[in-house]
Order: sequence, then C-alpha cells, then structure tokens
Amino acid sequence: MSNKVIITGMGAVSPLGLDVESSFAAAKEGKGGIVKVTTFDAQSTQIFVAGEVKDFDPSKYINKREARRIAMFTQYAVVAAMQAWEQSGIADGEYDADNIGTILGCGMGALDEICVQCNELENNGPRAVSPIFIPKCIINSAAGQVAIRLGLHGPCYAVVTACSSGADALGQAYYAIKEGRLDAVLVGGTESTMTELAVQGFHQMQALSESKDPKRAMMPFDKDRQGFVMGEGAAFMLLETQEHANKRGAKRLGEIAGYGQTCDAHHITAPEPSGKYASKAMTLAIKEAGIEPKDIGYINAHGTSTPLNDAFESAAIERCFGDHAKNLLVNSTKSMTGHMLGAAGAFEAVMTACALRDGISPPTIGLEVEDEACKLNYVKGKAQPLDTSYGLSNSFGFGGHNSCVIVKK
Repeated sequence: MSNKVIITGMGAVSPLGLDVESSFAAAKEGKGGIVKVTTFDAQSTQIFVAGEVKDFDPSKYINKREARRIAMFTQYAVVAAMQAWEQSGIADGEYDADNIGTILGCGMGALDEICVQCNELENNGPRAVSPIFIPKCIINSAAGQVAIRLGLHGPCYAVVTACSSGADALGQAYYAIKEGRLDAVLVGGTESTMTELAVQGFHQMQALSESKDPKRAMMPFDKDRQGFVMGEGAAFMLLETQEHANKRGAKRLGEIAGYGQTCDAHHITAPEPSGKYASKAMTLAIKEAGIEPKDIGYINAHGTSTPLNDAFESAAIERCFGDHAKNLLVNSTKSMTGHMLGAAGAFEAVMTACALRDGISPPTIGLEVEDEACKLNYVKGKAQPLDTSYGLSNSFGFGGHNSCVIVKK
C-alpha cells in the first residue's frame, strides 16, 4: 500500500512568533528573531546574542501547576502540537485514536533542568533532587505529554539525531502513513537549551558566533560567517493519509512527498567535505517522491553559518542537481531564528510548506557577500517570488546524519 501523506495542520513556537502565521510573516519580511541574550550570562560565556522565544505564554494549553512540572522544551512541544491539532479540525469529527501516532524529534532534552538538579545535588545533597527530575528531563516525555492530552494511542516515541531530529521525526511519520500503518501522525520537533552549559559546550567547539550585532551574527553563506547562533522553539504538523483527510473534508495545506536519509560515517561533528552523502540523501528523497531534480524549485537549506557546513551543503546541492542548481532559490531560515537544533528540521519544513503555499521565498538575512565556495542562487536582501510545486528542506546533524524532506504545494 502507498498513500499520499497530506499536511492538514501546522503549529509553531519560534523566535519569530508564537504560531505559524506570525513566524512566516516575520520570515517573509526578513525580521530577525535574534536578540541580545536574556537567558544566560553573556559576559561569562562571551556569547552575546541568541534566537530566544519571546513572550511565551502556554496558559491556553498548560496550567500553572502543570507548567512547574514539565520542562520548557515540552511546553513548546505541547503548544505547537495543539496548534496543529486544532488547525486540522480533526477533533470536530470522528477519528480512531488507536490509529494516530505521536512522533517527536529533539536533540538535547531538558538540559536546563539537568543543570538545576545538578546544583541541587551539589549544594543541598541527594534528597534535594526532585522526584519528577527524570520524567521532566527525558526526551520522550514531550511526546508522551502530547499524546496524553489528546488521548492518542498509536505509536508514541522520540527521535534523536542531533540537528536532524525534527526532519527524521517527519521521515518516520511519512513512512508510517505512506505504508498504511497509521491514519495520522502528530509529528514535530522541539528544543530549549538556553543555558550556560549548552552555550559554552558549543562555544568550546568553536561552533558559535561571538558577534555582538544581532544583524550580523548569523550569516549563512557569507564570506565573513563565523558560526551559528543558538535558537529554540518547536514546530508540529498533523499528517494524514489522503483517504482519511478526504473522508472528513479536511483542508489540505500541502504534502510530504519524499524523504531521504544517509550517514557520512566520516567524523562525529564535521561533515564529509565533498557532500557526497548529503547529496545522496537529496537524491533519495527526490526518487521517493517520484519526481526529477528539475521539478524542485526551492531549497530551505540547513545553512548554519559555519565555515564547514555552508561550503559542504553548497557542494552537495551542486552535486545533486547539476546544471539545475543555478535555477534553485535557496534560503536559510536559521539566519532569522538561529539554530533551533532538534526543532530546526520540523520548523523549516513548516516554513517550506508556507513558502510554497504563498509563492514566496523568505530571504537569508545577514548575507551580504557570498563565500567563494558558495555559488548558488541564495535569496538575500528581500523575499523573492517562488513559482514551484516542490521544495526541499535539508537537515544535517552531528554524527554525520543527512536528512532531506520534500514538501509539495
């Protein structure tokens, strides 16, 4: 059995906005969500800007008592998932909760809470450690919280592949629906690691930008790029079989048309320089979608603003698309959000669906002069019209993970 995988609901919490439409509106206008940090000590870390979620209020879905008992990455997930569920309208009719799954991608879990409890242990002794420490911190608890709220009894689990986690969660949901194992899946990614420990960990790797200027801190593909900016947030989609969506008269927001996944098997953090296996992941996604490379008109790039990643990704795109590469519009949403880590792949797939829907590619802000190793048609300065039915969203993660999702208008 092979089903079409239809998007019927989307939700998001991001540095650009607290739902999908406000996030995409800001992205189209090139409004950056990167600001001077408030959640960790900039003087201590010497990292001065971040893509923080601002004015977050989960009270529509999470009461104050619950909020004290669940970590921030879970709160982001619950809000984004509930937005997607409500937009889909699925609760207005009959559905079989046994055949709806919950899949979530996350890279690091509740690192903020781990830091708090380590301090409790060190300063106040073993009995000061919270009895809800473990369920609050483990990554799969976020998926469990979503499923509990909605009573979803299908498979419920978490995917952890570093910065590819959100994209790989979408891939798992795609296969479950395409193969007819489930009617629908509520799927997404989430992350909140705005702590000195996480920031300094990335900083010690020389992965982060030290810029004090929010407008020039995250500069994908620019010759002066120096690293990424920490971001946070969540994004979810409700995916359904076409039959299930049609039966209830659901509005179709797009389609997940293909997915490809490979491993560089090269280095735990550095990408394989030629882009061979990232290119293969794109090729596999295109083949899975049953289309040709020339059918793709837009790429939402991984685009992390690190010297190695941007050059390798550009090479991989050229390798996959050949002469057609120069016809592609390429942008990096991370230029506006910072790197949302495990949430990035899900959020960028949502932004890809919005770009195809509205026929417009957001710009890559911060990009002024392209690096000589980056030779593609990057959307810079301002948004550009987009006339294509297919977009590709790339996600690459530590461990050599290459994950590519094709979205259809």
